[in-house]
Amino acid sequence: MSPVDQRLLTSGEVAAMFRVNPKTVTRWVKTGRLTSIRTPGGKHRFRERDVIALLDQTAGDARPRPVHHDPRDGHPL
Repeated sequence: MSPVDQRLLTSGEVAAMFRVNPKTVTRWVKTGRLTSIRTPGGKHRFRERDVIALLDQTAGDARPRPVHHDPRDGHPL
């Protein structure tokens, strides 16, 4: 097995990859969109290969996200 096959990601890491809230990732598990492994403490962990596969599937579905600007300095937040 390659390191990608073995690596497990947290909900936060998956959320960062998709630019969504970690609660959205938990919702994806409940709806079957993404599978997870439960730790003894009850936390979700995700196989990196599964996450990459979902990223590939949703690449065409991506919608541009708005960039919010801070009016105090004119830079994106």
